[in-house]
Amino acid sequence: MKEIVIVLAISMMAFACSQNKITDRRQLNIVSNDFMTNMADTQYKSVISQGKVVNSGKDVSMVRNVAGDIAKAVEAYYKVNNMTDALKGYKWEFNLLESKQVNAWCMPGGKIAVYTGLLPVTQDKHGLAVVLGHEIAHALAEHGKERFNQQLLAQGGALTLQLFMAQKPAMTRDLFLQAFGVATELGVLLPFSRKQELEADKLGLMFAARAGYNPNAAIGLWERMGKLSEGAQPPEFASTHPSEDSRIEALKKLMPEANKLYEASQKK
Repeated sequence: MKEIVIVLAISMMAFACSQNKITDRRQLNIVSNDFMTNMADTQYKSVISQGKVVNSGKDVSMVRNVAGDIAKAVEAYYKVNNMTDALKGYKWEFNLLESKQVNAWCMPGGKIAVYTGLLPVTQDKHGLAVVLGHEIAHALAEHGKERFNQQLLAQGGALTLQLFMAQKPAMTRDLFLQAFGVATELGVLLPFSRKQELEADKLGLMFAARAGYNPNAAIGLWERMGKLSEGAQPPEFASTHPSEDSRIEALKKLMPEANKLYEASQKK
């Protein structure tokens, strides 16, 4: 029986893959985009309603302006590259939450949250743009969806997905939140793979530059994040986004390309 289940799972994985347009990479795909968008809408509203939303002030304006600029840059890029259909279901929302957590995340459909504890680390709009570009890139590349699919498969969701979600709605919710770096209070973080991190670093840096933010801010940002991670308890953002020296070196190699985009954005 065990062997049959394994064969069925492998067969399911073979047929349940899709090609992500922005990364051009095949990914495990056992839940629909509509499901992910609806789940994101529900869970985002829940997180926002339970959090302390900051509604006014210069920090709120900065978050909304930077996130809005990157969203426009993303839409322009997708339009030029005939990929607009990939943004179906995206209805951007940006919120700043009062919290000591050094964290930010983006759910499917462009549901973004930034915690006030992150702002001293980002320091200015350029550092914030690097983080938001990175998080938005994770969403566009469907990295969270990829992790959610993997967790469902590990729980048997690939074989009885509807039954699993119906019988274990709380676990389904928790797996979803963990996959997007939201549910840190659950004590479980699901790190992105090195491949996913490199994809988000590159895409996010380019989107920030296209939106008119200085990509060179990324170096200082990750150096500061690395110092925070030297303690016994690293911040949530650093826990799921390692800032090792190799990452900074990889970013430096991307700077010539990113700076060209940044310079072009300044001429518009």
